[in-house]
Amino acid sequence: MDTDIGSRTWHAHAKINLALHVTGRRPDGYHLIESLAVFTRFGDRVEIALADSDDFAVSGRYAPAVPLDASNLVLKARDALRRETGLERTPPVAVRLEKNLPVASGVGGGSSDAAAVLRGLAETWSLDIDATELARIGLSLGADVPMCLAAKPLVARGIGDELTMVPDFSALGLVLVNPGTALSTADVFAALSRRDNEPLPPLPRSIDFHSLRNWLEITRNDLEPAALTMQPAIGRALSWLNKAGSGFSRMSGSGATCFGLFETGNVAKRAAADIRSRQPDWFVAATRSMTSEAD
Repeated sequence: MDTDIGSRTWHAHAKINLALHVTGRRPDGYHLIESLAVFTRFGDRVEIALADSDDFAVSGRYAPAVPLDASNLVLKARDALRRETGLERTPPVAVRLEKNLPVASGVGGGSSDAAAVLRGLAETWSLDIDATELARIGLSLGADVPMCLAAKPLVARGIGDELTMVPDFSALGLVLVNPGTALSTADVFAALSRRDNEPLPPLPRSIDFHSLRNWLEITRNDLEPAALTMQPAIGRALSWLNKAGSGFSRMSGSGATCFGLFETGNVAKRAAADIRSRQPDWFVAATRSMTSEAD
C-alpha cells in the first residue's frame, strides 16, 4: 500500500537531560534518579498509514544502526498497544521511521520513537485511550517512554516515571554534539562509583537563560564521569562546545551526546556550523527546546 495516501507524521523529539542526579537503587536493580529534562524540536519522525498488512521501514542518516526485528521499540509499541485494545480495533499499519538521531546516544531516541508510535497509532486507530493509559503502556516498554510521551519541560523522579511538569519554561537554544560513539546505558550505570547522591536543588523561581545556567552550575550529570572514562571522545565534544561559545555544556543522559546552551537560536546555529566544519563526521545539530505551553 502507498503510505503517502492517508499517512500522517508524528515527531519523536530528542530528550535532553539538563541535569541528572542518581539518588539510589531499588532492590530490583532499577536506579532512582532526579532529572530536569527538555525535549528538542529536532528529532526522528514517524509516518503511519493504514495498510493491507503490517509493514515497517527505516530511512535517514542512522537507519543502518536500527534493528528491523521485534527488538525495535517501534514494533514493541505497536504490539503493546494492539494487545491492550484487541485485534479487531487495530488493523494493519505501515510505519516509516526517519532516524535522524544517533542510536544509543543518551537522548532517548528509541523511547521517543516508541512514544510517537503510541500517540500516532492511538489517533490512526481512533482509540478511546487517555494520556494516563498511554503512559502506563509506555512504561512497560521502558522507563523513559512516559516522559517522551509528555515531551515538555519536566522533572522526572523515581525510575524516570514520576513526572512533574515545569511551567513557564521558555525555549532554549541548544547545540547537540555526538562524537560518533555509542554507549550502553546499562554499562554506564554499572560503572557508577556511587548511587546515593544528593537530589536536585530547587528550581529557580523564574527560568530564563541566565537563571537556568546558574542553576545548572550547581547540578550534575552523575553518569558523566563514568561515561567519560569509557568514551574519552565525550570530553572532546564538550571542549568543542565550549570553544564555540556555549554558555553551559554537559553530557545528556548516559551519553555520548552532549549539549551546549546558547542564549539565542541564531547563536546556536552559528556555533553548530563552526563545530560541523571542524568535525564533519560528528553528529551536530542546532535546535530549540519545546516550551511548557501547548504547541
